[in-house]
Amino acid sequence: METGFTVEQLRAAAADAVRAPSLHNTQPWRLRLRDGGIEVAVDRERHLPATDPSGWGARIACGAALFNLRLSLAAAGTPATVRLRPYPTEPDIVARLTPDVPRRPTPAELALHAAIPRRFSNRAPFWPDPVPADARWRLGEAARAEQGWLEMVIGVSAVNAFAEIAHSANRVLERDPAYRAEREAWVRRAPAPDGIPAAAGGPLGEPQDLLPSRGFGGRDRAPGRDFEPEPLVAVLGSPGNTTTDQVIAGQALQRVLLTATDAGLAVSMLSQPIEVPGAREALRLSLGRFGTPQMVMRVGYGQPGSPTPRRDVDEVLDVPVGQR
Repeated sequence: METGFTVEQLRAAAADAVRAPSLHNTQPWRLRLRDGGIEVAVDRERHLPATDPSGWGARIACGAALFNLRLSLAAAGTPATVRLRPYPTEPDIVARLTPDVPRRPTPAELALHAAIPRRFSNRAPFWPDPVPADARWRLGEAARAEQGWLEMVIGVSAVNAFAEIAHSANRVLERDPAYRAEREAWVRRAPAPDGIPAAAGGPLGEPQDLLPSRGFGGRDRAPGRDFEPEPLVAVLGSPGNTTTDQVIAGQALQRVLLTATDAGLAVSMLSQPIEVPGAREALRLSLGRFGTPQMVMRVGYGQPGSPTPRRDVDEVLDVPVGQR
């Protein structure tokens, strides 16, 4: 067993970790090498006070980055043991990874690792092709493998009930000028290493749309044309809603997203019903589930696209002086 990770191993794994999703593509994580271990921490300088006042979204994002980090190390034959929230006096550090017994990566690990650079949030309308049962099962198994649950919202009445919750939450959020200003501040109309490129915003929302859209400066579409009449909606949840549960949920989210990418599926996320406490509870009750919904996803088959930009790896690393 190795005594510790090296700077080279951290930098290689960090190139995968930074491909994780985050609210507004803020990339709110720091990766640190300390005493031979790799630590994942919330970057407070990238906090969204209006959109994410509790820090839930940042912890979900850091959990997703943690999953990519674990997967990258395993694919390199150097898997890690993970301790979540390792230091009570340092709450922003969400995980510490130390070397486990070296081994060959499994085919499943290699397949998911290969999906990391291909995963992106597809905000365009999906095609009408249904997602087959075996693919839906794979997504559910991915969530369960990371201590989460995934509930598919099936049937017209169930989807319509969810749509009412989602639109209600979106109206609450849109009434806040600080929320709208914060979203606009992260829309990028010129090349940038973070934020949401306006071209990736998807079509602008219209009143007849079944589900609300975030409105990242997207494109107009033909008047009166439905965005997507029969979406497949999936709700990811965790047993509880502690800060540790949220990091776990982020790992489950990323495993589901990479599993979807490996299966040729397109996914986009709708977090509005999670960001409004009353809507989140209404969603939980409508599903009849114990635990806490942590993310909503739209799943289907869609047109090809490309991932949004990421900052240079060295911008997110904290490496001891003399080891850079």
